[in-house]
Amino acid sequence: MTEYVLVSGGSGGIGGALCRCLAANGYHPVIGYSRRADVAENLADEIGGTALCLDMTSAESIREAIEFIAAGPHDLVGVVLAASPPPAIAPVFRLPEGEMEAQWEVNVLGPHALLDGAIRKLMRPKKKGWIVGVLTDAMGQSSTAAKSMGGYIIAKHGLLGLLKVVDAEYGWLDVMTIFPGYTETEMLGTFDSRFLDQMRAKSPEGRFASAGEVAEEIMNQIRGA
Repeated sequence: MTEYVLVSGGSGGIGGALCRCLAANGYHPVIGYSRRADVAENLADEIGGTALCLDMTSAESIREAIEFIAAGPHDLVGVVLAASPPPAIAPVFRLPEGEMEAQWEVNVLGPHALLDGAIRKLMRPKKKGWIVGVLTDAMGQSSTAAKSMGGYIIAKHGLLGLLKVVDAEYGWLDVMTIFPGYTETEMLGTFDSRFLDQMRAKSPEGRFASAGEVAEEIMNQIRGA
């Protein structure tokens, strides 16, 4: 049976690069998208995957995605949580109205609903599967959290908490995380170009990682699961 992997944010930079890696390693990527159907469908044609509407702000969209996979001769072996709105750049108590809610909805509430369906309905019967959460180095796991990205960072900590609880409650499930730093994707358009130039200069190689490099790091974790 074909091994399917569902990727939320699959039409984005890291998500799209990972879908390519998954296909190259024999998986069938299910490219979850919320708005860019054309990008997801073109990628699916390119790599032999499936484009699937997956709006992480919609309980109905999440339910329909799970039902689609459950209805076919598919073995869902993995879920990658790569969807996230770009951060609003502002001090934590001056965030734009709705920023906290938007980040929490996509990074915590949506993943909670998606994993509920994926784990309990599709993976638990065989007690087999893995989850990858795409987090961020800006959370400050080994240093100080980044400034002026509060809504995004707080929501990513919420996602990490969700993954830790899932890991504790489903011992047979492999739960993995990755904390990429600044990565050359469209999300960088949120930041001032002068700030990005300064951060590139400070990075060890004088540049940011590519989406493909981050995807390969994720793929290495999956291979070891």
